[in-house]
Amino acid sequence: MVAMYTIAGRQVGSHVLAMATLGTTGAIAYLSLSGGKKPEQTGPAINAKSKEEESFIKNFVKKAEGDKQ
Repeated sequence: MVAMYTIAGRQVGSHVLAMATLGTTGAIAYLSLSGGKKPEQTGPAINAKSKEEESFIKNFVKKAEGDKQ
């Protein structure tokens, strides 16, 4: 037979409490170990003196990365 407990005015079996405890523990462990979002990989800051220079550097780097592949 199953031991019954009264929780919030309802009869709950011990097997239901055990399953709820294991499920909650598993969910908390999964969420805490999964980590957060990975930050986007950013390079060093571009210290350009003008917008044209900045766009030239970005295009140059993009073209250079395209040639590697």
